[in-house]
Amino acid sequence: MTGPDVAPLRPTDPGRLGSYALTGRLGEGGQGVVYLGTGPGGEPVAVKWLRGDLAGDPSMRERFLREATSAKRVAPFCTAQVMDTGVEQERPYIVSEYIEGLSLQRRVQTSGPISGPALHRLAVGTATALAAIHQAGVVHRDLKPANVIMGPDGPRVIDFGIARAVDSSHTLSSQPVGTPSYMSPEQIMGETAGPPADLFAWGCTIVSAATGRAPFGNDTMPAVINRILNAPPDLGNLDAPLRDVVTACLAKDPRARPTAEQVLLRLLQNSAPGPADLSDAAAAASSGGPAPTRPMPGGPPIPSTDPGAYGHPGRPYAPGPYPPPPPSPSPSPQAVSPPYPAAYRPGTYPTATGGPDGGRSGRRTALVAVTTVAALAAVALVAWLVIPGDTSHPPAASSGAGTPTVSSPSSSPTTTPTPTVPAVPTSGLTRVKLPGVRATLYERPDDPVRLTYYEVEDKAKEVSINYLRSSANGSFAKNTKYWQQTLSPDGTLSAGRSKEYTDDDYHGVDIITRATGAVRTVKTVKKPLTYGSAEWTRKGDRLLLSIMNPGGSTWTTKGFVVVDIARGTARVKQINDPAIKEGRFYWNGDETMVATYFRSGKTAGVRFYDLDGKVVRTLDGVGTPYNTSSGLFSPSGDAMVTECRDARSKVCVWDSTSGAETSRFGASCSKVLGWWDAAHLFCWDAAESADGNVIVVDLDGSTVRTLLETTQSDILGPFYVRSGGG
Repeated sequence: MTGPDVAPLRPTDPGRLGSYALTGRLGEGGQGVVYLGTGPGGEPVAVKWLRGDLAGDPSMRERFLREATSAKRVAPFCTAQVMDTGVEQERPYIVSEYIEGLSLQRRVQTSGPISGPALHRLAVGTATALAAIHQAGVVHRDLKPANVIMGPDGPRVIDFGIARAVDSSHTLSSQPVGTPSYMSPEQIMGETAGPPADLFAWGCTIVSAATGRAPFGNDTMPAVINRILNAPPDLGNLDAPLRDVVTACLAKDPRARPTAEQVLLRLLQNSAPGPADLSDAAAAASSGGPAPTRPMPGGPPIPSTDPGAYGHPGRPYAPGPYPPPPPSPSPSPQAVSPPYPAAYRPGTYPTATGGPDGGRSGRRTALVAVTTVAALAAVALVAWLVIPGDTSHPPAASSGAGTPTVSSPSSSPTTTPTPTVPAVPTSGLTRVKLPGVRATLYERPDDPVRLTYYEVEDKAKEVSINYLRSSANGSFAKNTKYWQQTLSPDGTLSAGRSKEYTDDDYHGVDIITRATGAVRTVKTVKKPLTYGSAEWTRKGDRLLLSIMNPGGSTWTTKGFVVVDIARGTARVKQINDPAIKEGRFYWNGDETMVATYFRSGKTAGVRFYDLDGKVVRTLDGVGTPYNTSSGLFSPSGDAMVTECRDARSKVCVWDSTSGAETSRFGASCSKVLGWWDAAHLFCWDAAESADGNVIVVDLDGSTVRTLLETTQSDILGPFYVRSGGG
């Protein structure tokens, strides 16, 4: 059996595991590889095999095998059958029936958001699955669009890889487990995650299916966490009555969320109580009495400002744009304040009380709810598979696609046949294993963009470890002196973001000569201001920094600094305009202007400034930039790339003079990192697991080359620089 989600076996893959012949790869996750195989009777099966480097860890073996145990606890009509377990080469494997179909994530990326009866069926099917899971005493803990399979007989919730029994004595006090855009506040805070956490994730999943994006965003980890803890969800155009149910499930307080059974009964009724009634019923169920009256915890929305804003995956637990915290809880008076918003260190919120399932020990309506929806069993089966995904080595170059014609910003782009876009070369690739992380870099000597720096998050210590390239083509080495370093395009200099202010309270940037180690410190802004988002000119003669105000619960942008490298001087332009507080500054084209994102009331777009800080022009209505260094303008400055304004596509390209949309696509990229050349972008692929690739795509979203492969995209933040003069 083959298909678009089945990749060929690699030379290092086994041909058999036990009595099961393996025929292809379905995907690879943090725990192991999932293979497509056939059983002794010829039936298709999925075989998940623990990774070799994890097999010696007893806790990992226990967690791996717990997946099968958790799946078996769920009612048979709601679970894909776990057929077998075994051990090969001292590594356990689990055999399950094979469930064919696209993930909900892939379905939305390829076909757009879901609406109407199809969305209601999805909501009912997934709520039924959660009711059965919770009835069995299991908490899923990682429900998300990537873990819902759109099977031929309806949606199925999958992957029990991090599930736990409700009565488990384990807690999450050491580190959160899950996917940030779909994690509940209590998971982020390190509290025990009970059934309410699954309902929060369910609400996020339904919003994502209906709008094409998670209700709290999926950009940087600090921004997403801030919104989950403090901001109301963005539900887009989700209609009632589903909107009311989802709103109740996205309550910050787990005690205020309904149970899966209550959600299911609400969805099956033509008329029912509103979100307040659902919350009250949920609270009453957990306490055995009337629900208390209390205000909704939370605060104002937290904008997605990136202090430091280096290229980053925009993926689960990606450290990319935010640097590590200070080395001690009480830094010296001269230490630069932690270069991330204070709200990333979340405050307290009302903690669930009651039993070990977060105040949901009583499931009085479970039997009634499951019996009521027995007819829906076919659409609520629960499997444990990881999502099939292509993690193969770099693909061959495609022929590309025609260049779309310019259209007005308010209309969809149209295309006309033109000569094919030049293909990105894939021959002559070299492979570089990156130190400190499981990742492989693929590059050619003539690549116009090079990986020069990356960060690896140490979750236990809550710091990011920096790795800087010794030259434009040299090796990578660990560095702990600076928050970040940025290599110049020719590799001869680097700019180091200092961890301390100068004696006279300026935050300096160190210009380091790589060959000799000589350091020149250029003063920029005075305490309490700081800077981030360093971006070199293509000639390497100037450096652009975004001025940041770290005061309060969020970081806000306050202008820009241009550092003249030869003179060792800084030109500081403070702009006290609240409309630009969520932006960061980028070089534009010939690098005689800079630009940033602005938002003022209902108007948003990109604003251009000359180097004296005066507004040159404004483009209203273009989307939000991806907030990555060099990630806005094409090399010539003629085009821009941003998120699309609507949910129909993910990536939109605009004419940077007129603001007209010229092309869009949605299935390939989760986070654009920048322009490869005038006809290609490079980005993180759209997977939501820890497996991930940085890929080159043309402007219709077709993948033409892989730049980087990793099984740890959740902790890896790469930073690319355009080659000198490119």
